[in-house]
Amino acid sequence: MTGFAPESLSEHGFLGGLVHLKQPREGYRSGVDAVYLAAAAPAVAGERVLDLGTGAGVASFCLGARVADLSLYGLELQPDYAALARENGAAASLPITVFEGDVADPPPDLKALGFEGVIANPPYFRAGDGIVSEAKQAAHRETVPLRVWVDCALRRLLPGGWLVMIQRAERLPEILAELQGRAGDIHVKPVAGRIGRPATRVVVRARKGARAPMTLCAPLIEHEGAAHVRDGDDFSAAAKAILRDGAALDF
Repeated sequence: MTGFAPESLSEHGFLGGLVHLKQPREGYRSGVDAVYLAAAAPAVAGERVLDLGTGAGVASFCLGARVADLSLYGLELQPDYAALARENGAAASLPITVFEGDVADPPPDLKALGFEGVIANPPYFRAGDGIVSEAKQAAHRETVPLRVWVDCALRRLLPGGWLVMIQRAERLPEILAELQGRAGDIHVKPVAGRIGRPATRVVVRARKGARAPMTLCAPLIEHEGAAHVRDGDDFSAAAKAILRDGAALDF
């Protein structure tokens, strides 16, 4: 059982209804960024994948729905969310082992494991940055520096394992600095709201121990046109393929 009252939860559908899970009505709820994160993972059947900052499990379950026979694991700081991710996994027949703890000091049982892949959507704002509601503080405003998230991911990866992270575009230098000398074959995918707009987020993919040079990829444009001009969503064909059909993110 989670610490959330049943009436405080609502069911959300992802990937065109392929994935259904419960999230809190108030406070932090995962959205399109978690789906992009899952779509960017180059996972193959049989791999063990760790989700740092699991939340309710949206990224993990979207990945598990796209790639069969993965062993899903998570690390979540907030016990109520960790329990909710376990319940969501059981309900979706996508079991997940969720450890409770901090990326700065993972529990010993997690430290004993190695993974072929790690996905992470760390808090976007530094301490003191951004306007974040009290209910969303733990998920959106960092208490642990971004470099610690990257370090934790790399330490948990097996040699040659892959890391995928989504973050605000302005924080890309911090990620690259921590990857320096430790990972390569880095692909950076900017995410822009519309054509002609600056990228607001980046998806970063890298392999531990690789030495291939970095690739700056063509951006994912999320919406059609220069502005929103009609009711309803106006997602681009590329974004719809990811969000509605469960397609992989094209790097």
